[in-house]
Amino acid sequence: MEKAIFAAGCFWGVELNFSKIEGVIETLVGYIAGNTSNPTYEEVCSGRSGHAEAIEISYDPKVVSYEQLLDNLWKIHNPTTLNQQGPDVGTQYRSAIFYLNEEQKLAAEKSKAEINNSKKFNKPVVTEVCLASEFWLAEEYHQQYLKKRNITISCR
Repeated sequence: MEKAIFAAGCFWGVELNFSKIEGVIETLVGYIAGNTSNPTYEEVCSGRSGHAEAIEISYDPKVVSYEQLLDNLWKIHNPTTLNQQGPDVGTQYRSAIFYLNEEQKLAAEKSKAEINNSKKFNKPVVTEVCLASEFWLAEEYHQQYLKKRNITISCR
């Protein structure tokens, strides 16, 4: 089992999307890359903690590759809007790939360059590629939020 950490706006929809991929074993929503320990949802939403809403994915690399997860990431959000996804605005909704090792870093940078060069988007990709810091689990009521409410489409 391996892990991947992505931020792509509201973590509810991102989590729902990745949870449907064959080979994804578990998804957890939480906060990463901020300036406080053990942040709360309210602190993150205020924008003052510096954290991004993110998802930690546990996956079986024999079934789904990190590169396939990256491909999915580009499909489910707009990586050209700085600190915004749809109606959600703020640094907590930034687009980011948090790599856990050098292999992931190289794959993320390559994937980002390829998506930029593809001209799929009219503007440059602003997705950050950075070393993962501590991933703080969001409160329990956020875990599987949409699934618990029988919502089967992303909130995007």
